[in-house]
Amino acid sequence: HTMDSKVGEVLLYYCYCEVKDPEKLCAWQKALCRHLHLTGKVRVASEGINGTVGGSKVATSLYIEVMLSQPLFKDILCQEDFKSSAGGAHCFPDLRVGVFKEIVPMGIDPKIVSYKETGIHLSPQEFHREVEQYLSQASQGQSDTILLDCRNFYESKIGHFQGCLAPDIRKFSYFPSYVDENLELFKDKRILMYCTGGIRCERGSAYLRSKAVCREVYQLKGGIHKYLEEFPDGFYRGKLFVFDDRYAICSNEDIISACRYCGTLWDQYKLCSSQHCRQLVLTCPSCCKKGLTACCPVCQEKELKVTSRASGQTLKEECECTRRRPRVPIEHVPQRMLDAGK
Repeated sequence: HTMDSKVGEVLLYYCYCEVKDPEKLCAWQKALCRHLHLTGKVRVASEGINGTVGGSKVATSLYIEVMLSQPLFKDILCQEDFKSSAGGAHCFPDLRVGVFKEIVPMGIDPKIVSYKETGIHLSPQEFHREVEQYLSQASQGQSDTILLDCRNFYESKIGHFQGCLAPDIRKFSYFPSYVDENLELFKDKRILMYCTGGIRCERGSAYLRSKAVCREVYQLKGGIHKYLEEFPDGFYRGKLFVFDDRYAICSNEDIISACRYCGTLWDQYKLCSSQHCRQLVLTCPSCCKKGLTACCPVCQEKELKVTSRASGQTLKEECECTRRRPRVPIEHVPQRMLDAGK
């Protein structure tokens, strides 16, 4: 794939708006993507649409044009809302378009916590200035601000803003419980929140605000994606995790994570080699050559005992990694974020 990975494009976008007939929008969207030979994932709900699609440059620009002229999104969605990166249709196994309750799966009814109650949006430039100020205050040990990464642990592990607080959560639906367990931490603080493209912050900030403990909640408009366009060598270090076959996109040469086995600097994910496991693992080429290709000892064992089960079954993998990670981590001292800021 590496040869053609630069030819096309992958688009990431979302639009919160009232959708009277999600099924109809879903059918239209499916037809549009098929027509343009786009692959990827699109979530439709009564609260809007969220998609990441890949195809040729011609196809993606036509897609944007059609999306902008769709009456439903008129005056809400604009050219700026589409984040693009080098890729193409090969970045996704297929096309999946479906109707869901939420366009980003936080697991909280949109009627209870609405995207309309979101935090204050900051442009990449404004966010950059805020982070700069936060880091200089944090180094003197006097910050009233928390720089909060609301992505999953495997995303923040390979790339994050300097001095951030990165919850040890496995999926976004654990974010609300994370907030509930750590209200003390957020009390009277200014929160600077960020995610990949901005959508998780829309609901995450609304959830945090509904708790009425923070002084202010800000979020990075357009997410890390837009920030890196303006500041490829700014305060975000490492790679940007993406939910497709590329796993990550790169804006600076920093590697901030290590091989699970030998500890050498490494940030390219692979799927665990154990048949039913869906965990991502950081294992460097030399460890791979030694056959160290699983996410943990439990899976490495399974890998060796050739699985004789009927191949049709899909089993939910339980391994050391999944068990070691509690559903909701409780943050004790925010000291480590201060140290990271130095």
